[in-house]
Amino acid sequence: MLYDIKLHLHYDYAAAAGGGRHQVRVMPQTIAGVQRVIAASLSFQPKPAERADFSDFFGNNVTSIAFRDAHDTLDIRMSARVSVSRPDPGLDVSPDISGLKSELDLVRSLSPAAPHHFLAASDHAAIDAAITAYARESLAGSAVATAVDLCNRIHRDFTYDGKATTVQTRASDAFALKRGVCQDFSHIMIAGLRGLGIPAGYVSGFLRTIPPKGKPRLEGADAMHAWVKAWCGRDAGWQEFDPTNGMRASNDHITVGYGRDYSDVAPIVGVLKTTGGQAGEQAVDVIPVAA
Repeated sequence: MLYDIKLHLHYDYAAAAGGGRHQVRVMPQTIAGVQRVIAASLSFQPKPAERADFSDFFGNNVTSIAFRDAHDTLDIRMSARVSVSRPDPGLDVSPDISGLKSELDLVRSLSPAAPHHFLAASDHAAIDAAITAYARESLAGSAVATAVDLCNRIHRDFTYDGKATTVQTRASDAFALKRGVCQDFSHIMIAGLRGLGIPAGYVSGFLRTIPPKGKPRLEGADAMHAWVKAWCGRDAGWQEFDPTNGMRASNDHITVGYGRDYSDVAPIVGVLKTTGGQAGEQAVDVIPVAA
């Protein structure tokens, strides 16, 4: 699939900011055998006094910006053309949990993709006894079958509610509520898999949404999405699952970044020299392009 993607982040500050420094992670990345970025651009208004583009430890595209002059709004615009062609997952060749641990013990690498980084508790996805007990009900022979079952159960058992949680909500709190958004469902699945001994991480990106039959597609109605990657053994490797929709990641999923949880791939983090609060808006367009 070929897509044109547009993202607009807008922030209004209650009082003019006298300065600020931010890191922005919204640019899709090229992933060998999965995704190719054909062209991309990222702009800011007002124009920052400093800008640096680099890759972080996990290989995500990061833009660091700094402002010195007073400003009461910030606009971030990203556009990209991306080709996605995910390989078919094929037959399930993953081991059971016991076999997975044995294979994990043989991994001697600490490269960014090494599963060891994704096994311990993290800020938004601590290992929680209640979540682990819930995940244990999904044990289904192989690591892949377990992840698929847990993904489907979260989709079935939890209610999508954009007002129930915030970006600061932890997995345990969303689990208790039994409601939330894609970020929350991903954190719950990550915490559950880690509790079982399956390395799991957070994927930030975009999802093409298809309007109801006969209805026009709404410009800017989409938002950034999140799903889960799980290490399912030496032969199966990393597999990706979308618990919000109860499915494996498909060619409709466009990856921006990977991390241990939302904290590693938040679209924007930073500091402001100001007083009062701020309000933000997000609009995303994921438009299929005829080949």
